[in-house]
Amino acid sequence: MLASVSITIILLLMGASIYSFIFEKTYKRSYFSYELFYALIFVYLIVLVSFGMIYFLLSFQGQLLLEFGEVRDVSTLESLAHSFYFSGVTLMTVGYGDITPIGWARLIALVEALIGYILPATFFLKVWQHTHLEQANKKRAKQKVNDL
Repeated sequence: MLASVSITIILLLMGASIYSFIFEKTYKRSYFSYELFYALIFVYLIVLVSFGMIYFLLSFQGQLLLEFGEVRDVSTLESLAHSFYFSGVTLMTVGYGDITPIGWARLIALVEALIGYILPATFFLKVWQHTHLEQANKKRAKQKVNDL
């Protein structure tokens, strides 16, 4: 009972935080961009699926993902699910350690983790650059009006 109430409160607080981040205008201008947000999600999904397919194809070449330190004989569908799971965990976190790559898959996992760390920073810089350019354009337009 206490766990259910706690989870409900946590979910409500998270939902309220996300809502206020997206819709509330506490400053002069909201820096949230739906276009960039959807682009970030789309890029993450493309990277996740692409690396998942790479891991899946490597599983046919003998480059395996170890589950809890053991090589397990799994079906093709289960191998696909493990590949996507490992790709998602590697891209969005440091990893849980339940599935471990061997062989060339280790290098590929490092590249994917690096992409996962760099993507949020690049989108943040894109928002900052857009805001900075917009402010500079407003300042130039105001200066032109004052010069006339």
